[in-house]
Amino acid sequence: MLIVDVVLVSAQCQSDQSRLLLQLESSFSYNQTSSGKLVPVKWNQSTDCCSWDGVHCDGDGDGHVIRLDLNSRSISSSIDNSSSLFRLQHLQWLNLAYNKFKTAFPSAFDKLENLSYLNLSNAGFKGQIPIEISRLTRLVTLDLSVSLYLGRPLKLEKPNLEMLVQNLTRLRFLYLDGINISATGNEWCKALLPLTELQELSMSNCYLSGPIHSSLSNLRSLSVVRLDNNNLSASVPQFFTDFENLTSLRLSATELNGRLPEQIFQVSTLQILDLSTNKLLEGSFPNFSLKASLRTLALSGTKFGGQVPESIGNLEQLTRIELASCNFSGAIPKTMKKLTQLVYLDFSFNRFSGPIPSFSSSRNLTQLNLAHNQLKGTIDSTNWSDLSKLVSVDLQNNMLSGTIPTNLFCIPSLRRLFLSQNQFKGNLGDLHGRASSLLDTFDLSSNKLQGQFPMSVFELRGLKFLSLSSNNFSGLIPMRALQNLRNLSSLDLSYNSLSIDATNTSVSSFSLPNITTLKLTSCNLTEFPDFLTYQSRLSYLDLSNNQIQGKIPNWIWKVRSLRYLNLSQNVLVEFERSLENINSSLNVLDLHGNQLQGQIQILPPRATYLDYSNNKFSSVLPAQIGDFLQFAYFFSVSGNNFNGSIPKSICSSLYLRVLDMSDNYLSGPIPKCLTQMSVSLGVLNLRQNNLSGIISDTFPKNCSLQTLDINQNQVEGEVPQSLGNCKRLEVVDIGNNQISGSFPCHLKNISKLRVLVLRSNKFNGSIHCHKNNTGWPTLQIVDLASNNFSGELHQTCLETWKGMQVVENEAPSKVKHLQFQFLQFNPNHYQDEITVTIKGLEWELVKILTVFTTIDISCNNFEGPIPEVIGTFKELYGLNFSHNAFTGPMPSFLGNLRQLESLDLSSNYLSGGIPLQLVNLNFLSFLNVSNNKLVGQIPTGTQLQTFSNASFENNPGLCGPPLTVKCANVFRPTTHTEPELQSVDGLDWLFIFIGVGFGVGAAAFAVPLLLWKTASKWVDDNVDKILEIILPKVGLTYRRPSDLKVEADENPEEDKTETDDDDEEDEDEESKETTEEFRGRYCVFCSKLDNNTMKKVIHDLCCTCYDSPYLSPSTSTSSSFSP
Repeated sequence: MLIVDVVLVSAQCQSDQSRLLLQLESSFSYNQTSSGKLVPVKWNQSTDCCSWDGVHCDGDGDGHVIRLDLNSRSISSSIDNSSSLFRLQHLQWLNLAYNKFKTAFPSAFDKLENLSYLNLSNAGFKGQIPIEISRLTRLVTLDLSVSLYLGRPLKLEKPNLEMLVQNLTRLRFLYLDGINISATGNEWCKALLPLTELQELSMSNCYLSGPIHSSLSNLRSLSVVRLDNNNLSASVPQFFTDFENLTSLRLSATELNGRLPEQIFQVSTLQILDLSTNKLLEGSFPNFSLKASLRTLALSGTKFGGQVPESIGNLEQLTRIELASCNFSGAIPKTMKKLTQLVYLDFSFNRFSGPIPSFSSSRNLTQLNLAHNQLKGTIDSTNWSDLSKLVSVDLQNNMLSGTIPTNLFCIPSLRRLFLSQNQFKGNLGDLHGRASSLLDTFDLSSNKLQGQFPMSVFELRGLKFLSLSSNNFSGLIPMRALQNLRNLSSLDLSYNSLSIDATNTSVSSFSLPNITTLKLTSCNLTEFPDFLTYQSRLSYLDLSNNQIQGKIPNWIWKVRSLRYLNLSQNVLVEFERSLENINSSLNVLDLHGNQLQGQIQILPPRATYLDYSNNKFSSVLPAQIGDFLQFAYFFSVSGNNFNGSIPKSICSSLYLRVLDMSDNYLSGPIPKCLTQMSVSLGVLNLRQNNLSGIISDTFPKNCSLQTLDINQNQVEGEVPQSLGNCKRLEVVDIGNNQISGSFPCHLKNISKLRVLVLRSNKFNGSIHCHKNNTGWPTLQIVDLASNNFSGELHQTCLETWKGMQVVENEAPSKVKHLQFQFLQFNPNHYQDEITVTIKGLEWELVKILTVFTTIDISCNNFEGPIPEVIGTFKELYGLNFSHNAFTGPMPSFLGNLRQLESLDLSSNYLSGGIPLQLVNLNFLSFLNVSNNKLVGQIPTGTQLQTFSNASFENNPGLCGPPLTVKCANVFRPTTHTEPELQSVDGLDWLFIFIGVGFGVGAAAFAVPLLLWKTASKWVDDNVDKILEIILPKVGLTYRRPSDLKVEADENPEEDKTETDDDDEEDEDEESKETTEEFRGRYCVFCSKLDNNTMKKVIHDLCCTCYDSPYLSPSTSTSSSFSP
């Protein structure tokens, strides 16, 4: 009864209190659309106000309202200083959070002097927080925070933080998140000093700067510290470890640096530690004690690294651990099985290796992310059926193998499964009735799965995202089989051995109403699927590399939602009919590699990427083509039959980053405006046309060009001085023109230059730049051949080419290519290509490896000795000094060029002997020193004798194998710069001479047999076996000519086809090559080509090949665009 009496007494509301509340209610209006759930204030004046929703009165019978809770009522009206709210002067507890008052912060809150709790978070107030708040001296809890998505509508300027809290000495809970405080570490830390009882401090996203001042250490009662999303730019203070009550420390995204004190992990009361998104913060894990209380550990996006200790299993209360995008390595500890409370785990983007441990005991686990690591082995260590709460499993981009356990699909709560980019194999099996009915994301792409395509996957009616691309599935898939997937938004079945039947898919009988992305590359499609005609949400369509023939239908331009269209590598010949005023919303249109003819008719006006390359388009380019390129970043018409001049309207394309018009029949001058637009242009490729005139001297000072390629035209004049303004240039290819003048010394200030091709022009004079001592530190390909350059090669001119001097163990560990990323934050890029002459053949490098270096100054008038600096170019793959007038001895320092694969010094005036140091060139597969004045015996017992006579002929004083001239009085080559050679690469010369002796004996035995047909056949059958035994003794391996024959095909059409196939294969392997680590020595051209037989005969054991195709008369746009 006593309790009932108390309730009755407390329910007696005074009339003035009721009247004030009703006045307040009548002033409210509501935003009907602001929330899905609208809970307006509805007070009945006929009842006691103490019983009204959100209203509480005191318990002493006075009937005063002491507590008012109007949280989340969607109130959108304003509250000003005259509001009846501020006359409820007995209020002790006020919550107006999550409304939309949309008014300036009222200053009348000081009238509510009894308040101990004030929550105005996300209430919609704007502007300066008034000084009157500081007069609420009884406040224990103050929450003025604003969510990040609302911006920063509130600020603390006048008053500032110090003035606001200086009198609030009873505060225990202070939340100011999202308020613009804009204070330094010294200011905001000292401002908090009066708050000696403060337990929870939350000031995230407040424009605070650091470092955290030591005065904060005086707040010893702090248990919660949240300062994330500020710019502290300092290390984590040691004094946090002295806070005995610390339970939560959140410092994410605060630009922390230095090394985290390990003692932080030892704070026994700490339950939440979030230091994520601090990319300069370093640290490693200590051994965790059994007393640890950690429940949340978030270090993602930091430089934390090392191994995760076995003691991680001691964190038995851990529910969430985030270590994504760190530097962790080694095995994931097996003790993870002790973390039975684990709910969320993210170890993605690290270097974890070894097998995946069992998580079977973590039965509360909902998220498991181990993606983008180096994990190996099978995934059957976990009994997946025990993890009934799992919602998402992400194991993509590892090296996992074996079969996929069937019980993984059976987890009843599973929604997302990512297993792509691994090495899983075997059949997928029948998923009918077994897979989770909630599964909406299913990605098994880029594995080794095989067998008949699992049609049961189309029974997973909840699927929204399905990707099974890049596997070995086979079979025929009727498009109609997908008709049950009504929720499907993204489908990718590309790159299998599938044949998709798109017949009978008219909109009346088949539809995927939610489809937005459809990728059916390499699916043997022969026609356009009819159902696509009315897919109103389709935004991404890739039907490339199929067998679709005939015309491109008109309806495809009328799909208003379509943003990406790739029809490349089909057999399309024309557009259905001409369309005018196309209103397509396409951003990307890729039609390259078809047989489209005539004029370009389809130019979507909003496109950013347009590729029409490698078709049969002809006639002239439309004069107003630039009007359709107003938003274009990439435009390519290379490999067609366009003629006429380059339309000047292209220069109005202000956003253009890549312009490729190569391999056409364009004529006339290069428009002056093209050089002027290089402010935005990154790639200008006009090679293989009939362009004439000069290169305009109008490159702007803020030139952005990275690649300039006008090779194989009829351009004349000199290299413009203003080209030196293009500081970002990496590739300059102006070879095979009529350009004259002296060496372009004004390009020496372009420090990023990697490729310089001046071949086959009319340049003359010295290449020494007297007034410019700067150099090209990254230069890797130099081709000055077939000009009229003269004079000596100066030491100071060449020693600045640092890119050729990199020591092998200092070279990058990854194979990379020269490329141009034409859109920021986008992986797509334009691939540079170049033609080089090496090993006596022209090669088209469709990818320019950054490890490939070559110098070709052949067919000029250089003279004097070969400079010693050449001996420091230890990364050189090809060296061609032929057809000049070099004199002096053949230098011994050439033996330092251990990477060298091609050496051509023919047709000079070199004298003396062939130095013994050339035995060091284990990878040398092409050598030509003919037509010199060399004398003496060719060094025996080395790889030099595997070359043909043609490599040494027309040196009257040279003798010994492979020449037929015998040595009478043996002249031993001298070393010139080095002491007498005792051994090379650790080889004992005793064994070399034994080998030579054996060789002479074998020759005495074999030569007569060669004259006898029967014996000759015996030699053919058995010499290979003998060489396979001997050559490995000197670090070489022998490949039988029958195995490695290079067929010299004189049919240009077949050559073109072969090259195109190679190009496609290179493109397919691009991603793999750019990330593949070195496996020993990396060779660009790693086989020896015999000049006479055109057979590859020797290959080094340590060499990993990179093949490049022979020069093809056609070129292709080396670019690929795919999100």
